[in-house]
Amino acid sequence: MIVSPMNKQTNANIRLRDDEGALTADFVNMARDAIASEQYDVIRQFTADLHDSDIADLLENLSASQRSSLIEVIGAELNPQLLVEVDEAVRDELVRQLPDTQLAAAVGELDSDDAVHLLEDLPQHERDRILDLAPHDARFAVARGLKYPEDSAGRLMQQNFVHVPSYWTVGQTIDFLREDSNLPDQFSQIFVTTPSFHLRGTVALDRLLRTPRSAGIMKIVDDELSAIDARLDQEELARQFDRYNLLSAPVVDDHKRLVGVVTADDVVAVIQEEVGEDLLRLGGVVSDESLAGSVANTAYRRFSWLFINLLTAILASMVISLFDATIEQMVALAVLMPIVASMGGNAGTQTMTVTVRALATRELGAANARRIITREVLVGLLNGLLFALLLAIVVAIWFGSGRLAFVIAAAMIINLLVAALSGILVPLALDYKKIDPAIASSVFVTTLTDIVGFFTFLGLASLLLT
Repeated sequence: MIVSPMNKQTNANIRLRDDEGALTADFVNMARDAIASEQYDVIRQFTADLHDSDIADLLENLSASQRSSLIEVIGAELNPQLLVEVDEAVRDELVRQLPDTQLAAAVGELDSDDAVHLLEDLPQHERDRILDLAPHDARFAVARGLKYPEDSAGRLMQQNFVHVPSYWTVGQTIDFLREDSNLPDQFSQIFVTTPSFHLRGTVALDRLLRTPRSAGIMKIVDDELSAIDARLDQEELARQFDRYNLLSAPVVDDHKRLVGVVTADDVVAVIQEEVGEDLLRLGGVVSDESLAGSVANTAYRRFSWLFINLLTAILASMVISLFDATIEQMVALAVLMPIVASMGGNAGTQTMTVTVRALATRELGAANARRIITREVLVGLLNGLLFALLLAIVVAIWFGSGRLAFVIAAAMIINLLVAALSGILVPLALDYKKIDPAIASSVFVTTLTDIVGFFTFLGLASLLLT
């Protein structure tokens, strides 16, 4: 619950968030009114007690000009963590608005992985200009993180971690943890390294505290944990965390030297990002599209996919035009043919969605592909028979034609079989060709089910009804 400063005289309470966790319309409108009326003291007052994530959500609910005004009012009081919390499109706006000195200070305060994320999309000359003003340690850490590929473990890793030499004792390690002021705020593991920074293993804090001080650190080291290559893709990294129930993992460079650590909170963010990207791609939307993006930019990004869909729709229409004489003789065909194509499209999308997810999580591969294909074909056949029977009954009663009922039933069975096959074979083929099936599967599956649905239904009709 937050009290609106503008309404304190009437003691009106404005809820910050609704039952679903979203910012309430009253709160957002209060902020908009304060910005429009230039009540800067009010703005500073009601943002001072907000969490960074709350301010981030508020910024995403404002227009570009309102965001600019709000950030201008907050000014030097802006917490660098806010730049990590906001949507990517909004963050790009803020980075363009804030002075280089403030951005450089933010780079120095943020964790190295967050600082990398903040600067990675900037042009090289802007990035260099900001890094030149940043503290030396932060500048080195960001530069090292940026040399690794985008969406890799090297971009995600935190470079501030706890490591001790392999010849230390438990007592020396505990004293070091108590006395060193430059340690990370939170950590659960200590990394044991050689003088050349090669990883010897890890030590959990609970085990460290239960061991006598005189024991050598290597006596309690866990050397079973495999290090993560800094160039490993973040999707595979997330799978390893899930597979081995990891809380953190060391990251090594090409020479097997320890360079950072990836923690579970970073991986959770990756999982959310990857799931969101796949959902957007399945709908033909660019993966970094945001609700805060401009109208022109959003329309431009969606145009290419819609244009491809236009071409496939024209192709399906050309198939229909082959049977225009048949349709003219029997108007019922025009009424019924969208049903076959629509059912095929929906069935194909179901299979495709399950397949794309299974490929992304590595649940589907060469070892079980044959079994899964057979399963989907049988599912398609069973659904085809059931819906063919239902639709045949409806058509027979509706149009009083047994032959028309048989035609649509046969077309339904064939199209749902094709939908099942295309829904699994198309993503598998794209994945085999190293093409992201989440991006390209939808247009191929939809086109196949439309064309087969129209051609089968109208072709059978021209053979049996005319």
